[in-house]
Amino acid sequence: MRICIVAEHASYRFGGEAILPIHYFARLRARGEDAWLVVHARTRDELEAAFPSDRNRFRYIEDAWFHRLLFRIGRVLPRRIAESTVSLLSMLITQYLARKIVLALRDSEGLDVVHQPIPVSPRFPSLMFGLNLPVIIGPMNGGMEYPPAFRHSESILSRVGVSFGRYFSNLVNSVLPGKKLAKVLLVANRRTRLALPGGIKGQVVELHENGVDLSIWSAPEKMRGPTSLVPKTEHFVFIGRLIDWKCLDIVIEALCQVPDAHLEVIGDGSMREAWEHLAGDLGVSSRVEFSGWLTQTECASRMQSAIALVLPSIYECGGAVVLESMAAGVAVIATKWGGPVDYIDSDSGILIEPESRRVLVEGFAAAMRKVIAAPEMARTMGLSGREKVEQYFGWEQKIDSIMHIYRETIAGFEKKQ
Repeated sequence: MRICIVAEHASYRFGGEAILPIHYFARLRARGEDAWLVVHARTRDELEAAFPSDRNRFRYIEDAWFHRLLFRIGRVLPRRIAESTVSLLSMLITQYLARKIVLALRDSEGLDVVHQPIPVSPRFPSLMFGLNLPVIIGPMNGGMEYPPAFRHSESILSRVGVSFGRYFSNLVNSVLPGKKLAKVLLVANRRTRLALPGGIKGQVVELHENGVDLSIWSAPEKMRGPTSLVPKTEHFVFIGRLIDWKCLDIVIEALCQVPDAHLEVIGDGSMREAWEHLAGDLGVSSRVEFSGWLTQTECASRMQSAIALVLPSIYECGGAVVLESMAAGVAVIATKWGGPVDYIDSDSGILIEPESRRVLVEGFAAAMRKVIAAPEMARTMGLSGREKVEQYFGWEQKIDSIMHIYRETIAGFEKKQ
């Protein structure tokens, strides 16, 4: 098959949804498929260093003055307003440029299918239409709102901006009908299916958004035997971007109620300085280590020293880090909202109801005390999580599924020609 992966960005370093296109490309190439990746030039150096023998298979959308202008405007706006206005406009411009590249690839390489895995939001429009090729979009994951108890924390300006952005997005989906005309739309769950724009003509298929590289996120052999050792019982880890809705402050406050606990924070972002100050103000800075950004291999190594991952996020659509923790054989303590609910059950972790900020703080504190007091329980949760990931969430299983979808989509498209 001759497959074109189209994405705004593809990067191991960026994390989040940016890692998805690079996984598809890498694993398709490893299986000998004729795959190309159309992506913004901001990740050129990383991609060409990671895939030196495939440099001719990348096509780049070059950075332009309007990208830089929109980025600067977005930085001064509230996050959700920026996402639904200037970020949307920037993505549309990038997709317009990507579409021109895809058309050129179609003519030069005889493409069979176009796959657009990101953005994962079901509301973002797609310009991948009118290509005379079957188009697959997703897996998408979205349709999220904040928990009811936390919606008041958004400013009126932000709520109005988000409502306008959604209206604008629906309007643009009518004018730019990539999603409405795509042959297949992949969605991670029913919530995302309901958030798709109206008038969909193609098939909607459920396929989980995230996968796990089991060669990196592997449970050590010492955790598999009945007499295995356990990690440090007082050590917890957080991995993710340091942005407002990740709510790391919840866990920092919870540490005040768990005097023996230590927390390693892996990641970076706009809230890092504020949360470092918070740890100092609460007198727990000696028990909170901010390690900054680390590679996936380094994160996997650090994860092995923890008794549990903590994820207090209140707006987590996917939660790839949850699957990575489970793959590493480490228990998870997370907010019972959004993506983590799709992965975690009582056998593999502890979910905390987001009834209020106080309930979350006390719930995380109680869960941390629980696993410290019962490390064998935490170990059993980790083993259960590992088994679940091996069965359902490895990247190789996901590529098996996507290749089956490619073949069926191509065959159906050719029959209609």
